[in-house]
Amino acid sequence: MGRKKRVLFLCVANSARSQMAEALLRHLDPQHFEAFSAGSAPAGVDSRARAALETLGISSAGLFSKSVEQLDDQPFDYVITLCDKSALECLVLPGAGQYIAWHFEDPAVSGSQDDFLKTLQQIQQRLRMFVLINAGATPPPAAVQQISPTEVFKCLADDTRARIALLVTLEQELCVCELTAALDQAQPKISRHLALLRGCGVLEDRRNGQWVYYRLHPQLPAWVGEMLRSTLGSNVQWLREDVQRLWHMRERPGRKPVCE
Repeated sequence: MGRKKRVLFLCVANSARSQMAEALLRHLDPQHFEAFSAGSAPAGVDSRARAALETLGISSAGLFSKSVEQLDDQPFDYVITLCDKSALECLVLPGAGQYIAWHFEDPAVSGSQDDFLKTLQQIQQRLRMFVLINAGATPPPAAVQQISPTEVFKCLADDTRARIALLVTLEQELCVCELTAALDQAQPKISRHLALLRGCGVLEDRRNGQWVYYRLHPQLPAWVGEMLRSTLGSNVQWLREDVQRLWHMRERPGRKPVCE
């Protein structure tokens, strides 16, 4: 395995958004990334940020508030600002590679624990796409299921199935109710397309109680996963409305299925 990519998250106070992003990336992909955070005016880690992380089962161990000046002699592959103010205030780091500007509302403004959890979930969604695009393909097990290019392209040669495959690639796992909301289509139609994707070996399902979740088949050949990730990264606008509907879905299920 090659060198891990170093990612620095910045917000002004380094108390909530950047701390949650640091913990999230460590949780999502510690194999490919090293995560750090800092601020231009550090003010300590907000206890509500720690509580939100714990709600999703993400460790907050090792988090502490620090100034960006403490890290200005360290190299980073990515520097990601999490608010407009930090993008303007934070210093340009001499060892930084690529700068990325994101903006998330400061949950400390309202003081609501629900807003901390909402912001955490928004950052989590963005980081999932970041990891998919920047981590590189993970090789499948040796005993891969053989699926020909003809079968793959035939299976994906439908607008709904193509969108389902890309959404599952983005989110890693989705249930039927989430896909129904994202694509704004009837459940029977979504289920029919899922059955076809499962039948051709692109997707695998798992049952959790009475609910069924779908993910890319773990033995899918590496070239198929690479193709889907590349297509996802190059067609953000084409999928934007579907992703927005998914991310704005009310009472969206977490790892424990709650959809009806």
